[in-house]
Amino acid sequence: MTRIKHKISPNVIALVAAAIIVLGLFFTLSSFIDEKRLLSFDYMNNQFYDDEQIVDDVYTTNVSSEDSSSDSTSSSSVTSNLEHYIGYLEIPKLGFRRGFYNIDSALNTVEANIEVIKGSSMPDVENGNLIIAGHSGTGWKAFFNDLHLLEVGDEARVLYQGNTYIYQITNIYKDKNTGRLAIKRDYNKTTLTLVTCTNNDSSTQTIYIAELLRVE
Repeated sequence: MTRIKHKISPNVIALVAAAIIVLGLFFTLSSFIDEKRLLSFDYMNNQFYDDEQIVDDVYTTNVSSEDSSSDSTSSSSVTSNLEHYIGYLEIPKLGFRRGFYNIDSALNTVEANIEVIKGSSMPDVENGNLIIAGHSGTGWKAFFNDLHLLEVGDEARVLYQGNTYIYQITNIYKDKNTGRLAIKRDYNKTTLTLVTCTNNDSSTQTIYIAELLRVE
């Protein structure tokens, strides 16, 4: 019996190759746009956080200027819908600085930023614990990718409501990455807890416990 060999048309091969190239460009462009959008949004948040007088003026205008022009109203509307950072996390050893949102914000998620975990306390709560999680690995969302370089004794800072809270890392440990988090800390201390996937081991997460040294 003679076997019939089916040859694939050059046109089909060209179409498949073109489709693969288009998909590759789509995903690359999508990632690029997400990254630039984040950088732009981060810049705007920095302006709002660092200049409290501007924030106060804008919000006062939104409340009281009922007779403003259409251009002014449009600008105020955009501003009132823009969520802004309520504080910043800094890690001097890593050159890291990243803002964080209110715990109830839709942007308070590791898919868009670092995330303040529910159940956290803000730094001004005595003996409280501010818990912040972030992605590690690759891509623009891997804000905590370098946390594995931290050691006991390193410092982290939280800027919140005009004060700088300076913490020192006292414990680093791993736990299974099950969606639950076991925090081992001194409940008589004000603490900061950082959480991310373990470097090169997505089955576990690494927890960094830092205790408050002083407030400046």
